[in-house]
Amino acid sequence: MRRGADDLVGSAIMQMVERPWGITAFGAASVKAVPDLVRVRFKVVRVEQTPNAAFEAARAAVRAVRGALRAHGISDAAVEGSRLDLKTATEYVDGTRKFVGYQCQAAFAVESRALDDVEPLLVDVVAAGANEIEGVDFDVVAKRELRAEARRKAVAAARAKADLYAEAAGVRVGAVLHVEDVDPEQPGTARYRSHAEAAATTAQDLAPGHIVVSAAVILGYAVARD
Repeated sequence: MRRGADDLVGSAIMQMVERPWGITAFGAASVKAVPDLVRVRFKVVRVEQTPNAAFEAARAAVRAVRGALRAHGISDAAVEGSRLDLKTATEYVDGTRKFVGYQCQAAFAVESRALDDVEPLLVDVVAAGANEIEGVDFDVVAKRELRAEARRKAVAAARAKADLYAEAAGVRVGAVLHVEDVDPEQPGTARYRSHAEAAATTAQDLAPGHIVVSAAVILGYAVARD
């Protein structure tokens, strides 16, 4: 079985050697920025013995939560809220599922640029009636611009690597024949990470208070001959 795999790999390598088409180089880069945006996701959940009581309890909590958000300067336009959702609530007692009431819930996603106010906001939202804090994520408003900068640096890194290979091989880099965007955060790209010197992160890069935006690219060049 192993011999067959070796033969297959050898055949693939021979095909690559028999049909060379140029220089392929991978480039990656990262840029850092201080976060200026926070997204908070939370839920209001109420369980009562009747559907009407569950709806009323949830509505009262939603009104209180929206009041708390407004008190922190968060407008209704910055709040994404779901409709009230009703379902039966059960729990297992001695291996048997037991009905405990009707559960009504609403989910919220809130964006704010007041990062110094995050902890007081969470405290007040919970005090107003939120049951579950699902996530607190920091981000940057200008992420598109940062991604564009990282991509330009990734292209420069790939070009520098191609120039180095061409010099070592005694040829020159020709025209660009292939450009392939690579998401360095997606599964399946781990094989490139050892080549991503420009995108290597340190403990400081991952320290709280910074957002790291990365980009990677595969460039294919023709070989120019004198």
